[in-house]
Amino acid sequence: MKLIVIVALALTCALGATGDVPTSANKRTVETYMEGFRKTDRPQILSCLTDDVLWEIPGAFHVQGKSEFAKHILDEGFAPNPAIVVTRLTEENDVVVAEGTVKAKRTDGTVLNLVFCDVFEMRGGKIRRLVSYLMETK
Repeated sequence: MKLIVIVALALTCALGATGDVPTSANKRTVETYMEGFRKTDRPQILSCLTDDVLWEIPGAFHVQGKSEFAKHILDEGFAPNPAIVVTRLTEENDVVVAEGTVKAKRTDGTVLNLVFCDVFEMRGGKIRRLVSYLMETK
């Protein structure tokens, strides 16, 4: 009986009082990346990427390298600080998938509402490839 209590206590400490599984290094990187976009913080975003990062939005663009990636952090016609809500963050091996919504203000005063699914391939705790699937919602 004592052993069961000790094991249960150890699991509670390892998982936290709420029973949540500790966040992995890869998920923390993705969370840092998302927070960087929320603040339009280029250095924070770029710190999450490998030097040879690939970023693709199918049908829109494909860029490689940090310097090319940086050019698309805040595209022309958009205001900084989009409202990004991640509704699901899932990881298997070195792939993290984030689903959520974005409200991006445009410089003309209109708002672009999107749902997204971002697939992050990780290497050494950094983002090495990102495929962003986006759909505008009305």
